[in-house]
Amino acid sequence: MTTTSPLPARPDFSGEVAAHYAEYRRGYPPAVLDALVRTFGLDAHPGIGDLALDLGCGTGQLALPLAAHVRTVIGLDPEPDMLGLARAAADRVGVRNALWLLGTDADVPALAALLPGDCPFGVTVIGNALHWMRPDELFRALRPRTRAGGGVAVIANGAPVWAQDTDWSRALRGALEEHFGRPITASCGTGAAEREGYAAALTAAGYTDVRETVIAYEDALTPDQLLGAVYSAIPAPELPSHAERPAFAARLRAALPAPPAAGYPEHVRVSLLTGLA
Repeated sequence: MTTTSPLPARPDFSGEVAAHYAEYRRGYPPAVLDALVRTFGLDAHPGIGDLALDLGCGTGQLALPLAAHVRTVIGLDPEPDMLGLARAAADRVGVRNALWLLGTDADVPALAALLPGDCPFGVTVIGNALHWMRPDELFRALRPRTRAGGGVAVIANGAPVWAQDTDWSRALRGALEEHFGRPITASCGTGAAEREGYAAALTAAGYTDVRETVIAYEDALTPDQLLGAVYSAIPAPELPSHAERPAFAARLRAALPAPPAAGYPEHVRVSLLTGLA
C-alpha cells in the first residue's frame, strides 16, 4: 500500500492579500515567454493553436502574457479573490482567450477528462506555486494529456524579498522574524534543493530533455514596493490590521538601510525548469 505525504495547509490569500499580490508581485520579462514558445513550439492559431494551463495562476501575472502565444489559456487557482482580479486584469488589457477556473492540482485529472481527446495541453506552467502541490502525482497526471513536443515548465520568478543575498533583504528577514517570533525560511520553491527535486520528479514521470533555463536581470524596489511584496506574502489571518499597519510598516522601514536613490537593488534570477512530454 502506498501513502501520500500530507501537503502543507494552503494559506488564505484572500481579500487584501490578493489585491497586494496583483499590484506588487513582479511580472515576467518577455524573455520568459520567448523561452516557452521556443521550448514547446507554442502556436496561437485561433483554430488549431495550443491550449495552455497555468496552475496556481494567482492574479494572472503569467497567464495574461502567455495568452498572446496560445489559442486558449486556462488559469486554475484555489483562491476566488485571486481569480476575480485575474479576470478583471484580462478585461482591462483586452485578453479574450483566457478561462479562469477555481481548483487545485488535485483537479487536473477531472479537468483533463472534460477536454476532447484531440485537445491536449501544449504547455502547463507553474509559477512559484509548486510547493503547495504534489509534483509526482501532478506530473504523472499531466503527461498523457500533453501533446508531443509540449510539456511542463516550473518557473521560479526570483527569490522572495526576504531571501535574497543583500543587506536590505537580511535586515528585512530579521525584522519579520522578530515580528512573527519564528524563523522566516520559506523560499517558495526557488531554492536549489527544491528545484533539483522538481527536476527529478519530471524525469521519474517520463519527461525528457529536462533542463533549466535561467533569465537574469537587475531591478530595484522602492520602499513601498518592498512593503507591498511583503503584504502579498502574508496569509490574510496574519496580516496586520489597518490600525496596526502603520506601526508594522514603521518597524520594517526602521530595520532597513536607507534606500539608494534608485531603490533597493535586486538581482532577479528567473529559472525555467522544463520537460518534454
